[in-house]
Amino acid sequence: MVKEEKMIKITDLEKFYRTEEVETVALNRLSLEVKKGEFVAIMGPSGCGKSTLLNIIGMLDDPDGGSYVFNGTEIAHYSERKRADLRKHNIGFVFQSFNLIDELTVFENVELPLIYTGVAAADRVKRVEEVLDKMQIMHRRNHYPQQLSGGQQQRVAIARAVVNKPKLILADEPTGNLDSSNGNEVMELLTDLNEQGTTIVMVTHSEHDARYSHRIIRLLDGHTVVENIMI
Repeated sequence: MVKEEKMIKITDLEKFYRTEEVETVALNRLSLEVKKGEFVAIMGPSGCGKSTLLNIIGMLDDPDGGSYVFNGTEIAHYSERKRADLRKHNIGFVFQSFNLIDELTVFENVELPLIYTGVAAADRVKRVEEVLDKMQIMHRRNHYPQQLSGGQQQRVAIARAVVNKPKLILADEPTGNLDSSNGNEVMELLTDLNEQGTTIVMVTHSEHDARYSHRIIRLLDGHTVVENIMI
């Protein structure tokens, strides 16, 4: 029997936000696993810990307790610099608000992660052109984000997320600012990437979008309350 490899193993994860008067528990001894090649949707009401969990999985934040093993390495208490180095070589992000830089062209926005990881200029051009072509946005390469529709901007954001060939894509409400037609196109793009081997963890409020995943993890008050396997 072939052993399924885990990309993410989270055990008893805790995260607290404190002010002088109150302590808020964002994650309460949460445990979950994601296998390599899975497409997992995380759902739950506002304030249940979804975004906090995604930030920790994405190495943008550090937990206050518990374990986070990524590709066999415990990183729960890595320094910010070590997390940043691991993140830029392994993880791509897709956000609801696209997070494109208005002053940069489509090409320049997609090229940015390659500059951060030190890819040579000639190779950058080749890789950006390949991914723009794949996302069917090459004809907009010299346009600026404000000259694009919402659907086109999200295509550019996905291109930027995958240009470094990450092992994991984290998507935070990726269709939240799109109409249903553009939203379906984005979900098809994510599905195609997953079928090519990229692991995807997506936070969503949309039951429709969640049905594209292999498994839905539902959170409540910082806990995993139920998991649904999609057939």
